[in-house]
Amino acid sequence: MSTVIPTTVIPTTKTARIYREGIDIIPPHPGSDWTRFVCISDTHSRTFRIPAGDVLLHAGDLSSWGSLSQLTITVEWLKSLDHPVKIMVAGNHDLCLDKNWAQPIYGLPPEEVQQARTYVRSQAAAGLYYIEHEPFRFMLPSGREWKVYGSPAAPLYAQGSFQYETTDEARVIYNRIPKDTDILITHTPPFMTLDRTSKGKHAGCHVLSNKLAELRNCRLHVFGHIHECAGAQISTNDPFRLDNVSVNAAMAVTKKAIVVDLLNW
Repeated sequence: MSTVIPTTVIPTTKTARIYREGIDIIPPHPGSDWTRFVCISDTHSRTFRIPAGDVLLHAGDLSSWGSLSQLTITVEWLKSLDHPVKIMVAGNHDLCLDKNWAQPIYGLPPEEVQQARTYVRSQAAAGLYYIEHEPFRFMLPSGREWKVYGSPAAPLYAQGSFQYETTDEARVIYNRIPKDTDILITHTPPFMTLDRTSKGKHAGCHVLSNKLAELRNCRLHVFGHIHECAGAQISTNDPFRLDNVSVNAAMAVTKKAIVVDLLNW
């Protein structure tokens, strides 16, 4: 069974809790047996008031229209936040981070793309990490190590960055996700999970959805892209795995982060 969480409900299970009503009513951190993840996406060069937590996850569309100057607004804002660990991926708006856009005539100046990619990879001193089709591990003071994987990719929709057109391309991208991943960050949603557009279409990726079924250790999947379907969902239908949480963290409409507390199992 999967439960979609409207904005006025705070769901809990034995291993997962979700909060998204507003940052002033989120309860205190539940303690060292839990990790608090703050999930955001699609901030598009805007800044917001963000709840405190152990880990901040940004699922892409850092910039509004893909320039380095727009990207810088978001990165400097993220650096200023107090979360000990902050992890970000790109999205289809983040042209200056996509090497394929390093084309002086029909893209961006190659030097701008190189500068942007170097810039986002140089923020570890502020606890901010950029990942692109790659794994990342971190350990909290509680001793819990979390294994993260991040991808900026999304199915082709309009002119943009990090997009794929075919099923074969999608398989190449998502087959790289390690099977022991605990936390998955993608820009696109999976098919039929918080992916319904304003026109009623499910715009998520079939291949990603199939891959998620194989990720038995995945506790949290954070994505964005479909602004109008922001929300959270807990799946509790598999007796052989812990409850897993799916979050469409797009802030473009709601302007609210989603907080997920996971028990450190």
